Amino acid sequence: MAGKLLVAGSVAYDCIETPLASEDYILGGSASYAALAASYFSPAMMCGIVGNDFKKSDVERLKARSIDISNVVFHPSKPTFFWRGKYFENFNSRETLDVRLNAYEDYKPELNESARSAEYVLLGNISPTIQASVFGMLDSPKFTVADTMDLWINNEREALVDLVRRVDLLILNDSEAKLFTGENNIIRAGRALLKLGAKCALVKAGEYGSMLFHERGFFVAPAYPVDDLRDPTGAGDSFAGALAGRIAAIGDFGFESLKKAMLYASATASMTVESFSCYKLEENGMDEIERRKNYIEKISRAD
Repeated sequence: MAGKLLVAGSVAYDCIETPLASEDYILGGSASYAALAASYFSPAMMCGIVGNDFKKSDVERLKARSIDISNVVFHPSKPTFFWRGKYFENFNSRETLDVRLNAYEDYKPELNESARSAEYVLLGNISPTIQASVFGMLDSPKFTVADTMDLWINNEREALVDLVRRVDLLILNDSEAKLFTGENNIIRAGRALLKLGAKCALVKAGEYGSMLFHERGFFVAPAYPVDDLRDPTGAGDSFAGALAGRIAAIGDFGFESLKKAMLYASATASMTVESFSCYKLEENGMDEIERRKNYIEKISRAD
């Protein structure tokens, strides 16, 4: 049976330069991408903070997808979290040019009664200290996902290790899995994540797909082949959001359901990279997600 999904994370304004183009002050942040992706599968509640510069048009974009923003704090005097970055020719490497925490600097999450009773929770890519704070306010979630990155592995490792032992699914990319475990081989790294206490771990490998390490086995999902890459920002957040949304929609988080959710997540993330910000994610819709999911299933079969 389907349940409520809470997405906690950052909401940001990004200025992004790629080899093809650039965009300034566009909607970004882990919670924005994840909640928008999740909303195609399940009603989503969003937890985060924005500043006094947050545009009414961006509020309307979230509400247009029926995303509940009653747990988003609107800071009265500071601007929204800001990130400026530049991608290089291969799109696989990028440089952070400017980061301003702004309203996010002293943020302490607040959850209303509806959010506290969420049965499914995505702790988006933010500080594990804040992720743990949200986790501690939950009543009795059925399934909790935590996304993370190298910044937290390097700077808040102890808090992250503690969180990993408490949640149901850890999501990170291949280089982060190696960094976190100290293993150079991705298969050994995935197994080491389980030894760290993760109930199951999902390792993303970009254009090469994703890998699920689970007590019931190992599964690899190919990525949807994208030949019009525009901006990879938010792809991982969209992946995590779609996966959590699919699990919340069907009310089942067993091994087989996670495998199917990975295909939907890959399909959804592939739309995100075809535009700056969340534009393609918002425009394409569920029919296109289904089409891409079906294509991934087709190309992954050997018969």
